[in-house]
Amino acid sequence: MTKDLSTIFKAYDIRGIYPEQLDDDTGYLIGNALAVYLKPRSIAVGRDMRVSSPALFEALSRGITDAGVDVVDVGIVSTDGLYFAVGKYGYDAGVMITASHNPKDYNGFKVCRSEAIPLSGSEGLNTIQDMVEANQPKIRPQRGNIARRDVGAAYTENCFSFAETEDLKPFKIVFDAGNGVAGSTLPPVLEQLPTVEATELFFELDGTFPNHPASPIEIENLQDLIKSIADTKSDFGVAFDGDADRMFLVDGNGKPIGGDLITAMVAKSLLEKSPGETIIYNAICSRAVPELIEKLGGKAIRTPVGHALIKPTMRKHNAIFGGEHSGHFYFRDNWFADSGMIAFLVCLELLSKSDRPLHEIIAEIDPYVRSGEINSEVSDRGAKVEELAAKYSAGEVDRLDGLSVFYDDWWFNVRQSNTEPLLRLNVEANTEALMQEKRDELLALIRS
Repeated sequence: MTKDLSTIFKAYDIRGIYPEQLDDDTGYLIGNALAVYLKPRSIAVGRDMRVSSPALFEALSRGITDAGVDVVDVGIVSTDGLYFAVGKYGYDAGVMITASHNPKDYNGFKVCRSEAIPLSGSEGLNTIQDMVEANQPKIRPQRGNIARRDVGAAYTENCFSFAETEDLKPFKIVFDAGNGVAGSTLPPVLEQLPTVEATELFFELDGTFPNHPASPIEIENLQDLIKSIADTKSDFGVAFDGDADRMFLVDGNGKPIGGDLITAMVAKSLLEKSPGETIIYNAICSRAVPELIEKLGGKAIRTPVGHALIKPTMRKHNAIFGGEHSGHFYFRDNWFADSGMIAFLVCLELLSKSDRPLHEIIAEIDPYVRSGEINSEVSDRGAKVEELAAKYSAGEVDRLDGLSVFYDDWWFNVRQSNTEPLLRLNVEANTEALMQEKRDELLALIRS
C-alpha cells in the first residue's frame, strides 16, 4: 500500500480525490477490511451519481464478497436512503459511495453498522485504515453473493410517515437537486403532493455537476434557486446537497434559512405533537434553538458538531430529534439517522398548518443576527484558540466543541477544522451592528 491513507480517512468517513487519493485497489481493500472487521452476514451498498461511483462499487463489492460476505446492491440512492435500508431490513452494515457536497473529482465511503449506527475514526475507521495499510486481504473459499434490492418505494413511504400531508394547502415551490441524487428521490415524493406546484432545477443525475456545485450551504450555489423563486413568484425554495441527506430552505424573498433555524422549525412541529420530548442541537446553532425548545416545553441538549457524536447522544437521551447548522436533521424513529427529505416534509406540514409564509415563521422564532461560518487559515490553530480564550475570559467560556464564549448580547464559537488548517468562526448578536463589530474584531485577532 503506497498511498497515504491519512489523506482520505477522516473523522466521520473516507473521502478523497479519485483516483489520485482513492482508487479502485484501495476501494477493494476497504471493502475487504470492512467485511473482516465487522463480520457481517451482509452489507448494503448504495451509491451516488458520481462518474467514479460504479467503478468504486465494483471494487468495494469485490473486496466484501472475497471475504465471504454478501452484498445487497440498493443502487443509486440518497445517503439517508442507504441508512433507511440498513435500519428497515436489518442489514448488519451499510456503505454509501459518495463524496457528499465535494467537487466532482472526489468520492468516498460513509459507513454504518446495523441500526444505521455510524463508524467514525475512533469507532472503527482507524482500525479499518490499519488493516488496509497492512495490505493483506482475506480471501475466503466461499465467496459472498451480490443481490439487487430496490428500496425507493419503501423509503418514500417511510419519509411520509413523519408528516401529515393529506390536507396540505397549495404551495409553489422551486426545488434545486443540484444534479445530485435528489433528482431521483424527489419525483416519487412530489407525485404524492398534488397541491404542490413544483419548479424543478437540475434534476438530471450528472456527477460532473455542470450547473453549480451540489453544496447549498454556500450562498453562491443558491443563486439559480433564488432567481427562480423570484421569476416564478414561488412561496419558497428547497435545495439538497449531492447525496441528498442535507436540506436547505430559501424563503420567498430569496433569503436562505440556516440549518439551525430549520432545526427550530422541525422542533416546533414535533413538540406540538409530542410535548416534553428531548431535542439535540449542536454547539454552532443559534440561541434561538434552545430558547424555542424550552419555550415549547421540550428539553434542549447541546452537543459537539458531527453525526458520529450527535447520534449516540440522541440514543442516550432517547431524543426525538436532533439538528445541525450544516443542514443535517436526525430523527429517533428513523433509526436516529439524518434525512433531509423527512425534514422537508415536516417543514411543509408546519407551513401548511400555520398558513403563514416562511419568512414570517422564521421572524417569530429568530430575534438574532449571525455572521455565518467564516474560515481563516491559521498555522498554529491551538495557540490562536488559547489567545482568544484569554482575550475573552470575562465571558462565559465553554469548551464543548472548540471555544465558545457567551455574553448577554452576543456570543461566538471558534473551532478547528478536522481536515484543513482552518479555524471556523461563528458569531451571533442581538443586533446587526454588534455582530459586525464583534465579527471584525475576532477576525482581526484570528488573522493577526
